[in-house]
Amino acid sequence: MSIRVLVVDDSAVVRQVLTGFLRLQPGIEVVGAAPDPFIARDLLIREQPDVMTLDIEMPRMDGVTFLRKVMSMRPTPTIIVSSLTPEGSELALEALATGAVEVLCKPGVAYDLGSMTGDLLAAVRRAASARVAAMTVRPVERLALLRTTDQVVAIGSSTGGVTALETILTAMPASAPPMVIVQHMPAGFTKAFAARLSSLCAVEVREAVDGDAVTSGRVLIAPGDRHLVLDRSGARYLVRLKDGPRVGLFKPAVDVLFRSVAEVAGRNAIGVILTGMGHDGATAMRLMHDQGAATIAQDEASCVVFGMPKEAIAAGGVDEVVPLDGIAARILALAAQRSG
Repeated sequence: MSIRVLVVDDSAVVRQVLTGFLRLQPGIEVVGAAPDPFIARDLLIREQPDVMTLDIEMPRMDGVTFLRKVMSMRPTPTIIVSSLTPEGSELALEALATGAVEVLCKPGVAYDLGSMTGDLLAAVRRAASARVAAMTVRPVERLALLRTTDQVVAIGSSTGGVTALETILTAMPASAPPMVIVQHMPAGFTKAFAARLSSLCAVEVREAVDGDAVTSGRVLIAPGDRHLVLDRSGARYLVRLKDGPRVGLFKPAVDVLFRSVAEVAGRNAIGVILTGMGHDGATAMRLMHDQGAATIAQDEASCVVFGMPKEAIAAGGVDEVVPLDGIAARILALAAQRSG
Protein backbone atom coordinates (compact mmCIF):
# COMPACT_ATOMS: atom_id res chain seq x y z
CA MET A 1 0.00 0.00 0.00
CA SER A 2 1.48 3.36 -1.08
CA ILE A 3 2.42 6.18 1.30
CA ARG A 4 0.31 9.18 0.34
CA VAL A 5 2.27 12.45 0.55
CA LEU A 6 1.18 16.09 0.42
CA VAL A 7 3.87 18.68 -0.43
CA VAL A 8 3.40 22.24 0.88
CA ASP A 9 5.81 24.97 -0.24
CA ASP A 10 5.27 28.45 -1.69
CA SER A 11 8.09 27.98 -4.23
CA ALA A 12 6.92 26.41 -7.49
CA VAL A 13 10.48 25.22 -8.11
CA VAL A 14 10.70 23.44 -4.77
CA ARG A 15 7.26 21.87 -5.21
CA GLN A 16 8.29 20.57 -8.64
CA VAL A 17 11.59 19.19 -7.37
CA LEU A 18 10.12 17.46 -4.32
CA THR A 19 7.08 16.02 -6.06
CA GLY A 20 9.17 14.92 -9.06
CA PHE A 21 11.59 13.05 -6.84
CA LEU A 22 8.94 11.44 -4.63
CA ARG A 23 6.83 10.27 -7.57
CA LEU A 24 9.78 8.23 -8.83
CA GLN A 25 10.05 6.29 -5.58
CA PRO A 26 8.36 2.90 -5.24
CA GLY A 27 5.63 2.86 -2.65
CA ILE A 28 5.17 6.66 -2.69
CA GLU A 29 2.14 8.51 -4.07
CA VAL A 30 2.08 12.31 -4.17
CA VAL A 31 -1.57 13.27 -3.67
CA GLY A 32 -1.13 17.01 -4.00
CA ALA A 33 1.14 20.06 -3.89
CA ALA A 34 0.01 23.31 -2.26
CA PRO A 35 1.56 26.80 -2.45
CA ASP A 36 0.13 27.98 0.88
CA PRO A 37 -1.55 26.67 4.03
CA PHE A 38 -5.07 27.57 2.92
CA ILE A 39 -4.89 25.36 -0.16
CA ALA A 40 -3.06 22.75 1.88
CA ARG A 41 -5.94 22.68 4.38
CA ASP A 42 -8.42 21.77 1.65
CA LEU A 43 -6.11 19.07 0.27
CA LEU A 44 -5.63 17.61 3.75
CA ILE A 45 -9.38 17.26 4.19
CA ARG A 46 -10.00 15.84 0.71
CA GLU A 47 -6.95 13.59 0.21
CA GLN A 48 -6.24 12.46 3.79
CA PRO A 49 -2.48 12.09 3.20
CA ASP A 50 -0.31 9.84 5.34
CA VAL A 51 2.58 12.33 5.42
CA MET A 52 2.96 16.05 4.77
CA THR A 53 6.14 17.96 3.89
CA LEU A 54 5.90 21.58 5.00
CA ASP A 55 7.90 24.76 4.50
CA ILE A 56 8.08 27.38 7.27
CA GLU A 57 8.22 30.67 5.37
CA MET A 58 5.04 31.07 3.33
CA PRO A 59 2.52 33.77 2.46
CA ARG A 60 -0.67 34.35 4.48
CA MET A 61 0.36 32.00 7.31
CA ASP A 62 3.73 30.74 8.50
CA GLY A 63 4.31 27.00 8.56
CA VAL A 64 4.57 26.59 12.33
CA THR A 65 1.23 28.32 12.89
CA PHE A 66 -0.35 26.09 10.23
CA LEU A 67 1.22 22.99 11.72
CA ARG A 68 -0.19 23.91 15.12
CA LYS A 69 -3.68 24.06 13.58
CA VAL A 70 -3.18 20.76 11.76
CA MET A 71 -2.03 18.96 14.89
CA SER A 72 -5.06 20.18 16.83
CA MET A 73 -7.63 19.26 14.17
CA ARG A 74 -6.33 16.56 11.82
CA PRO A 75 -2.99 15.25 13.17
CA THR A 76 -0.72 14.34 10.26
CA PRO A 77 2.91 13.14 10.41
CA THR A 78 4.79 16.18 9.12
CA ILE A 79 8.33 16.72 7.87
CA ILE A 80 9.56 20.31 7.92
CA VAL A 81 11.62 21.04 4.80
CA SER A 82 12.91 24.58 5.12
CA SER A 83 15.97 26.76 4.64
CA LEU A 84 15.19 28.25 8.05
CA THR A 85 15.68 25.09 10.05
CA PRO A 86 19.26 23.83 10.26
CA GLU A 87 19.61 20.97 12.73
CA GLY A 88 19.66 22.18 16.31
CA SER A 89 18.30 25.65 15.54
CA GLU A 90 15.65 27.15 17.78
CA LEU A 91 13.08 27.07 15.01
CA ALA A 92 13.71 23.37 14.42
CA LEU A 93 13.05 22.78 18.09
CA GLU A 94 9.86 24.86 17.89
CA ALA A 95 8.63 22.91 14.86
CA LEU A 96 9.35 19.61 16.59
CA ALA A 97 7.63 20.81 19.75
CA THR A 98 4.62 21.76 17.66
CA GLY A 99 4.29 18.24 16.31
CA ALA A 100 6.64 17.77 13.35
CA VAL A 101 8.26 14.37 13.30
CA GLU A 102 11.45 15.47 11.53
CA VAL A 103 13.17 18.55 10.18
CA LEU A 104 15.24 18.63 6.99
CA CYS A 105 17.23 21.51 5.52
CA LYS A 106 16.05 22.67 2.13
CA PRO A 107 18.65 22.20 -0.64
CA GLY A 108 20.66 25.10 -2.02
CA VAL A 109 19.60 27.90 -4.33
CA ALA A 110 19.62 25.64 -7.38
CA TYR A 111 17.32 23.20 -5.56
CA ASP A 112 19.48 20.25 -6.53
CA LEU A 113 18.41 17.59 -4.06
CA GLY A 114 21.83 15.97 -4.10
CA SER A 115 22.56 14.14 -0.87
CA MET A 116 19.18 15.12 0.54
CA THR A 117 17.33 12.50 -1.53
CA GLY A 118 18.16 9.63 0.79
CA ASP A 119 17.29 11.68 3.86
CA LEU A 120 13.94 12.79 2.40
CA LEU A 121 12.89 9.33 1.32
CA ALA A 122 13.87 7.81 4.68
CA ALA A 123 12.09 10.62 6.52
CA VAL A 124 8.87 10.07 4.55
CA ARG A 125 8.93 6.37 5.29
CA ARG A 126 9.63 6.93 8.99
CA ALA A 127 6.92 9.58 9.18
CA ALA A 128 4.37 7.22 7.63
CA SER A 129 4.75 4.91 10.60
CA ALA A 130 4.86 7.66 13.19
CA ARG A 131 2.06 7.93 15.70
CA VAL A 132 0.87 11.49 16.12
CA ALA A 133 -1.91 12.58 18.41
CA ALA A 134 -4.06 15.69 18.57
CA MET A 135 -2.36 18.50 20.44
CA THR A 136 -3.90 21.29 22.45
CA VAL A 137 -3.52 24.57 20.59
CA ARG A 138 -0.95 26.66 22.45
CA PRO A 139 -0.66 30.43 22.34
CA VAL A 140 1.42 31.51 19.36
CA GLU A 141 5.03 31.81 20.45
CA ARG A 142 7.05 34.74 19.19
CA LEU A 143 9.82 32.50 17.90
CA ALA A 144 7.65 30.92 15.25
CA LEU A 145 6.53 34.29 14.00
CA LEU A 146 9.78 36.15 14.26
CA ARG A 147 12.26 33.83 12.57
CA THR A 148 12.58 34.72 8.88
CA THR A 149 15.34 34.72 6.35
CA ASP A 150 15.97 38.46 6.22
CA GLN A 151 16.78 41.20 8.67
CA VAL A 152 14.66 44.34 8.41
CA VAL A 153 16.47 47.66 8.77
CA ALA A 154 14.48 50.54 10.31
CA ILE A 155 15.97 54.03 10.10
CA GLY A 156 14.81 57.27 11.72
CA SER A 157 16.19 60.71 10.91
CA SER A 158 15.36 64.39 11.00
CA THR A 159 17.49 67.54 10.63
CA GLY A 160 20.46 66.64 8.44
CA GLY A 161 18.90 63.31 7.57
CA VAL A 162 18.52 63.99 3.86
CA THR A 163 22.28 64.00 3.37
CA ALA A 164 22.85 61.25 5.91
CA LEU A 165 20.39 58.93 4.16
CA GLU A 166 22.00 59.61 0.80
CA THR A 167 25.40 58.68 2.25
CA ILE A 168 24.07 55.39 3.62
CA LEU A 169 21.83 54.33 0.74
CA THR A 170 24.29 55.08 -2.07
CA ALA A 171 26.71 52.70 -0.35
CA MET A 172 24.21 49.83 -0.40
CA PRO A 173 24.37 47.01 -2.98
CA ALA A 174 21.28 45.92 -4.91
CA SER A 175 21.03 42.90 -2.61
CA ALA A 176 20.89 44.99 0.56
CA PRO A 177 18.48 43.97 3.33
CA PRO A 178 15.03 45.58 3.17
CA MET A 179 14.75 49.02 4.76
CA VAL A 180 11.90 51.12 6.13
CA ILE A 181 12.59 54.79 6.85
CA VAL A 182 10.99 57.73 8.60
CA GLN A 183 12.55 61.08 7.67
CA HIS A 184 10.84 64.13 9.13
CA MET A 185 9.69 65.92 5.98
CA PRO A 186 6.48 67.71 4.95
CA ALA A 187 3.86 65.97 2.81
CA GLY A 188 4.52 66.35 -0.88
CA PHE A 189 8.30 66.21 -0.59
CA THR A 190 8.89 62.58 0.31
CA LYS A 191 7.90 61.18 -3.09
CA ALA A 192 10.39 63.39 -4.92
CA PHE A 193 13.01 62.70 -2.26
CA ALA A 194 12.58 58.94 -2.72
CA ALA A 195 12.73 59.26 -6.51
CA ARG A 196 15.95 61.24 -6.31
CA LEU A 197 17.57 58.68 -4.03
CA SER A 198 16.43 55.85 -6.27
CA SER A 199 18.17 57.48 -9.24
CA LEU A 200 21.43 57.54 -7.27
CA CYS A 201 21.29 54.11 -5.64
CA ALA A 202 21.62 50.46 -6.58
CA VAL A 203 18.67 49.70 -4.30
CA GLU A 204 15.09 50.62 -5.21
CA VAL A 205 13.93 53.61 -3.16
CA ARG A 206 10.32 54.75 -3.17
CA GLU A 207 7.66 56.46 -1.13
CA ALA A 208 5.77 53.73 0.68
CA VAL A 209 2.28 52.71 -0.37
CA ASP A 210 -0.03 50.89 2.03
CA GLY A 211 0.55 47.15 1.68
CA ASP A 212 3.98 47.42 0.02
CA ALA A 213 6.09 44.28 0.50
CA VAL A 214 9.29 44.70 2.48
CA THR A 215 11.86 42.81 0.43
CA SER A 216 15.60 42.72 -0.16
CA GLY A 217 16.90 45.53 -2.32
CA ARG A 218 13.91 47.77 -1.54
CA VAL A 219 13.82 50.92 0.59
CA LEU A 220 10.43 52.33 1.63
CA ILE A 221 10.18 55.90 2.91
CA ALA A 222 7.18 57.07 4.92
CA PRO A 223 4.99 59.68 3.18
CA GLY A 224 5.24 63.08 4.82
CA ASP A 225 1.68 62.94 6.21
CA ARG A 226 1.29 59.32 7.32
CA HIS A 227 2.74 57.15 10.06
CA LEU A 228 4.56 54.08 8.74
CA VAL A 229 4.33 50.75 10.58
CA LEU A 230 5.73 47.31 9.91
CA ASP A 231 3.24 44.46 9.63
CA ARG A 232 3.26 40.86 8.44
CA SER A 233 1.23 38.47 6.36
CA GLY A 234 2.23 34.92 7.17
CA ALA A 235 6.02 35.03 7.17
CA ARG A 236 6.27 38.06 4.87
CA TYR A 237 6.80 41.63 6.00
CA LEU A 238 4.82 44.54 4.61
CA VAL A 239 4.10 48.13 5.56
CA ARG A 240 0.94 49.89 6.59
CA LEU A 241 0.26 53.61 6.44
CA LYS A 242 -1.70 55.08 9.33
CA ASP A 243 -3.48 58.38 9.76
CA GLY A 244 -3.98 59.82 13.21
CA PRO A 245 -2.49 62.45 15.47
CA ARG A 246 1.10 63.57 15.57
CA VAL A 247 3.33 61.72 18.01
CA GLY A 248 5.76 64.01 19.80
CA LEU A 249 4.99 66.74 17.23
CA PHE A 250 5.79 64.46 14.30
CA LYS A 251 3.86 62.68 11.58
CA PRO A 252 5.40 60.43 10.45
CA ALA A 253 7.08 59.65 13.76
CA VAL A 254 10.15 57.49 14.23
CA ASP A 255 8.68 56.23 17.53
CA VAL A 256 5.66 54.79 15.70
CA LEU A 257 7.85 52.94 13.17
CA PHE A 258 10.34 51.63 15.73
CA ARG A 259 7.60 50.46 18.08
CA SER A 260 5.97 48.42 15.31
CA VAL A 261 9.33 46.95 14.31
CA ALA A 262 10.00 45.91 17.90
CA GLU A 263 6.63 44.15 18.06
CA VAL A 264 6.60 42.55 14.61
CA ALA A 265 10.25 41.80 13.80
CA GLY A 266 11.92 41.62 17.22
CA ARG A 267 15.44 40.25 16.90
CA ASN A 268 15.13 40.12 13.11
CA ALA A 269 15.53 43.89 13.03
CA ILE A 270 18.36 46.41 12.87
CA GLY A 271 17.49 49.90 14.09
CA VAL A 272 19.41 53.03 13.12
CA ILE A 273 18.88 56.51 14.58
CA LEU A 274 20.43 59.39 12.64
CA THR A 275 20.96 63.10 13.02
CA GLY A 276 17.99 65.16 14.20
CA MET A 277 16.64 67.49 16.85
CA GLY A 278 14.57 66.25 19.76
CA HIS A 279 13.98 62.74 21.10
CA ASP A 280 11.76 61.05 18.49
CA GLY A 281 12.67 57.35 18.33
CA ALA A 282 14.56 57.16 21.62
CA THR A 283 11.91 55.31 23.65
CA ALA A 284 10.96 52.92 20.86
CA MET A 285 14.60 52.16 20.04
CA ARG A 286 14.93 50.93 23.60
CA LEU A 287 11.96 48.63 22.92
CA MET A 288 13.71 47.32 19.80
CA HIS A 289 16.88 46.75 21.80
CA ASP A 290 14.97 44.90 24.52
CA GLN A 291 13.35 42.63 21.90
CA GLY A 292 16.79 41.63 20.60
CA ALA A 293 17.24 43.97 17.65
CA ALA A 294 20.69 45.34 16.84
CA THR A 295 20.72 49.11 17.29
CA ILE A 296 23.02 51.83 15.94
CA ALA A 297 23.24 55.56 16.61
CA GLN A 298 25.10 58.06 14.44
CA ASP A 299 28.03 59.59 16.34
CA GLU A 300 28.08 63.20 17.47
CA ALA A 301 30.93 64.30 15.22
CA SER A 302 29.09 63.39 12.01
CA CYS A 303 25.62 64.62 13.08
CA VAL A 304 24.17 67.92 11.96
CA VAL A 305 22.18 67.87 15.22
CA PHE A 306 23.15 65.35 17.90
CA GLY A 307 19.68 65.32 19.45
CA MET A 308 17.85 62.12 18.49
CA PRO A 309 20.95 59.88 18.72
CA LYS A 310 21.94 61.42 22.05
CA GLU A 311 18.49 60.77 23.51
CA ALA A 312 18.45 57.19 22.22
CA ILE A 313 21.84 56.56 23.81
CA ALA A 314 20.67 58.08 27.10
CA ALA A 315 17.58 55.85 27.04
CA GLY A 316 19.81 52.77 26.97
CA GLY A 317 18.63 51.48 23.61
CA VAL A 318 21.83 51.80 21.54
CA ASP A 319 24.32 48.98 21.03
CA GLU A 320 26.83 50.86 18.88
CA VAL A 321 27.71 54.47 18.09
CA VAL A 322 29.08 54.70 14.55
CA PRO A 323 30.30 57.54 12.31
CA LEU A 324 28.02 58.25 9.36
CA ASP A 325 30.49 56.98 6.78
CA GLY A 326 30.68 53.61 8.58
CA ILE A 327 26.97 52.96 9.10
CA ALA A 328 26.24 51.31 5.73
CA ALA A 329 29.06 48.80 6.16
CA ARG A 330 27.96 48.07 9.71
CA ILE A 331 24.36 47.44 8.64
CA LEU A 332 25.50 44.97 5.98
CA ALA A 333 27.83 43.19 8.39
CA LEU A 334 25.13 42.85 11.04
CA ALA A 335 22.53 41.66 8.51
CA ALA A 336 24.88 38.98 7.18
CA GLN A 337 25.87 37.86 10.68
CA ARG A 338 22.36 37.75 12.09
CA SER A 339 20.74 36.13 9.03
CA GLY A 340 23.41 33.46 8.97
